[in-house]
Amino acid sequence: MDPVRGSVRLDTERFGVDAFRDGWEAQIGDGFTLPAFHHEATAGAVVRGLASRVGDSVITNFETATRVQVDSAFPDIGELRLYVVHRGAYVLKRERDTIAVDAGQFLLSRSTGLTGYDVAAGTTAQVIGLPAEALGLFADGTQATGPAAAAEVHVLLAHTSVVHATLGDLSEGGVQASRNALVELVRGVLHGYLDGTEPGLAGPLVHAAGKLADQLLTDPDLTPALLARHLKVSLRTLHRAFASTGEPVAAYIRRRRLEQARRALLSPSHPTVSEIAAHWQFADSSHFIRMFRRYYGQTPAQFARDHHH
Repeated sequence: MDPVRGSVRLDTERFGVDAFRDGWEAQIGDGFTLPAFHHEATAGAVVRGLASRVGDSVITNFETATRVQVDSAFPDIGELRLYVVHRGAYVLKRERDTIAVDAGQFLLSRSTGLTGYDVAAGTTAQVIGLPAEALGLFADGTQATGPAAAAEVHVLLAHTSVVHATLGDLSEGGVQASRNALVELVRGVLHGYLDGTEPGLAGPLVHAAGKLADQLLTDPDLTPALLARHLKVSLRTLHRAFASTGEPVAAYIRRRRLEQARRALLSPSHPTVSEIAAHWQFADSSHFIRMFRRYYGQTPAQFARDHHH
């Protein structure tokens, strides 16, 4: 087994809890021991997800169709855990109290004193485990909470998605760089800033900015400056991150609008060139035609005619 990476899928309905435990032990390995689940607590539980080990950290995405209760002591290694809950609720049980992480919130705390958890049916969440010394600022009992919709959280989760998708293809150096970026992005969540000078952040920042831009392509106010404000980074930082891709931010926005316009030209509803130009925020039909011809080598009308026959 690779000591610094590994992925395991969680599907209790299909494989059962024991199979998940076996897969976790084989792929995630020592240092991330699971609690001793009681069969009565997990009987009938329907949980699906994916866990990935990247260096000394673990990223787990999951969704529960049923309530899941675990009342069992965890190895008290004091690791840092960031819980991001999108739907449902995640209740952490400690010796003297409980901490609820509701939908739309994140919580970062140490695992010290954790005795179990109670996850509501319909919960969708991510849990990121980091070694206790990773951030160097959290003493036992200290915790931080905030909104899951924060821009810094979006950037962090964009990075975790990339890690899940590419982990098996990364070199050892790539695994270490991904781990380092993970730690810095968690730090950014806690401090409300992203240091764009950190090389490991360029990829995640570009991914998050691209995802946000794709959601705003029909917005007449979409500009690189708007993306930078939403992501809480300076415009210079955003431009530096995109420089690593060879495509400026404005060029990315223009290309994605042209790609969507090209798709619209193939629509059975046959929108006009002027309608498409207006919808995808080109200055006017002439500007759209010039950009389209420059990018695709033919006018929108020629493209539509060629592909409708």
